[in-house]
Amino acid sequence: MSIARAQQFLFRKFTAVGVAVFICVAGFSTPISGASATSGDYRIRPGDVLELTVFGEPTLSQPALKVLPGGAVVTPLAGQVRVGGLTPPQAGNAIAHALEKYLRHPKVTLAVSIVSPLDIYVLGNVKLPGKYQLQPQSTVIDALAAAGGLGPVDGDYPNARLSVGDDVREVSLQDLLQKGDLSGNAPLANQMSVYVPSPITFNVQVFGAVDKPGDVVMHQGDRLVMAIARAGNSPNSNSDLNRVVVRHNIGDGKATTQTINMYDVYKNGDISKDLVMQKGDYVLVPEGHGRHDTVSPLSGILGGFGRLFGLYR
Repeated sequence: MSIARAQQFLFRKFTAVGVAVFICVAGFSTPISGASATSGDYRIRPGDVLELTVFGEPTLSQPALKVLPGGAVVTPLAGQVRVGGLTPPQAGNAIAHALEKYLRHPKVTLAVSIVSPLDIYVLGNVKLPGKYQLQPQSTVIDALAAAGGLGPVDGDYPNARLSVGDDVREVSLQDLLQKGDLSGNAPLANQMSVYVPSPITFNVQVFGAVDKPGDVVMHQGDRLVMAIARAGNSPNSNSDLNRVVVRHNIGDGKATTQTINMYDVYKNGDISKDLVMQKGDYVLVPEGHGRHDTVSPLSGILGGFGRLFGLYR
């Protein structure tokens, strides 16, 4: 088919339909808000720049028509037309309908030439929670990077929750950040919230030969060595880490008691004997007497465990 015949064919199609809407955006092929700007599912947002062409009416055409904060555009003759939240075909129909008061069978093409940045809320356990403007192609990793990365994490990374309105989904940050599984690096949508849960916290009680006896805040997955460290274990505390007593409530007024040789745990590198703490646990660190090797400042144990097992980030 020649170019002239193709143009005639397209013109006849425009006349039959009344309004023809073309959507063409160069350079954006990544999904944006669930649909790319080249698809009929894309929803126009404030800040987008549209290219409006009214055939045969060059004075009405607008090469850079910006969508105002309220979601409207202002065009010659048609005046203010609300297009925010509409797909480009719907917006083209709205503009054509407004022009019908002045033109007979207006023929309109509409293109989204510039997509506005995404407004994204990054909340929860990140270093700099807040609202960020990100590029349309941005993903979960971009959102986390904008917020300065994750806050303190004990154990595995949590699942991040992505929500837009009633649409909620979860992304495994453990798979994404630790295992490199990019299938979870989901594209972001405008007004999306990215929420990273903080580690669950609880209190245990640490008494005896520690610097600050009393309640100690723990995170889910923390072990006995961290409970003693947070209670303070300077050389002046004179702790005997060979005989640390842990009492754990098991309900119905019952409790179990264990004596842990933390020095031996460190010496043999057997982390399985370093108990995982639970809410309400009671820890007693006795004073050291006699042999000096029974008194080991916990800073050394912490450093050793960190090197051996990479537990403490």
